Amino acid sequence: MKKINFCSGPAILDDTVIANAVEALSNFDQTDLSLLEISHRSSNFVAVMEKTKALVVELLGIPSAYDVLFLHGGASHQFCMIPYNLLDESAFALYSVTGQWANNAFNEAALFGTARAIHNSVDKNYSYIPSLDWDETYNKAAYLHITSNNTIYGTQWNVLPTVGIPLIADMSSDIFSRRVNVSDFDLIYAGAQKNMGPAGVTMVIIKKEILGRVTRKIPTILDYRTHIAAASMFNTPPVFAVYTVMLTLQWLKDLGGIEAIEKINNKKAGILYEEIDRNDLFAGTAAQKDRSKMNVTFRGNDEEIERRFKLFCTENGVVGIDGYRTVGGFRASIYNAMSLEKVSTFVDMMKEFERTF
Repeated sequence: MKKINFCSGPAILDDTVIANAVEALSNFDQTDLSLLEISHRSSNFVAVMEKTKALVVELLGIPSAYDVLFLHGGASHQFCMIPYNLLDESAFALYSVTGQWANNAFNEAALFGTARAIHNSVDKNYSYIPSLDWDETYNKAAYLHITSNNTIYGTQWNVLPTVGIPLIADMSSDIFSRRVNVSDFDLIYAGAQKNMGPAGVTMVIIKKEILGRVTRKIPTILDYRTHIAAASMFNTPPVFAVYTVMLTLQWLKDLGGIEAIEKINNKKAGILYEEIDRNDLFAGTAAQKDRSKMNVTFRGNDEEIERRFKLFCTENGVVGIDGYRTVGGFRASIYNAMSLEKVSTFVDMMKEFERTF
């Protein structure tokens, strides 16, 4: 029986996605060639890129004013690419600092212009999302950057903000997990390795009219306009990662799309948090109003409980349950491909552990 895999990323994929990806490694699209050895400019792979983009547009309901890009470098590469393209040296941008990756993005932006932390939850180890107290001076900012879900600390913007300036979101760990209004954002980016596919490709959804406003010269490969003009093929794209994203999005569409997966995700998170709150051996680490539906963080109530529960998980085929080193305890990442059945099994395990402790 396959293990229950709570790894935060690279994370689990649906079994059918893996099977189809493996098939493409040996014989892609009936070409008798591996996906890894075909030209990215062949008609076969161009069709993959076009279908992947079309699935993104369909699933998220993206208006025509936006473009969808598939780029190298991971989400962290966007920390510099965004201010390079959108933040002039004489301007300032706002950053919501709600976790390690949000803080990294904030620090990177300061290399290009003025970055202001609109709030910062480091005072409580990023265990909550601060309220968005808007000051009218913020209306002059180039943009506001948020991280919609904080993988390490188990917090999430459960109500996404709407503001009167360009809004940018790192949605690496909750993209495609719930409905969002793309029109509320000017740029959304996400690494693939949590809800979309394997590591190696980053998706960017960008409103084209926000480009071309900075006065600095931008290196060709760091200019979003370069990649829009080349349809994400200015340089060789990560073909296997893009193909697997296509398979994953098709799986999601066949499942009923984002509306369907959102209902499943709510059920998964609901039963797991209910057990954490009920079970006398455990306690959640994130503020209840800001709890993530993707990364459920909790601790044992003492070191002996944690030691024995980790052993119990190992003995029962659960992997990737350890919390991040700055948080400790446990983290169950329950992305789209994590089934309700497996989360229910894990909840039953928690109950059994409590009974036998």
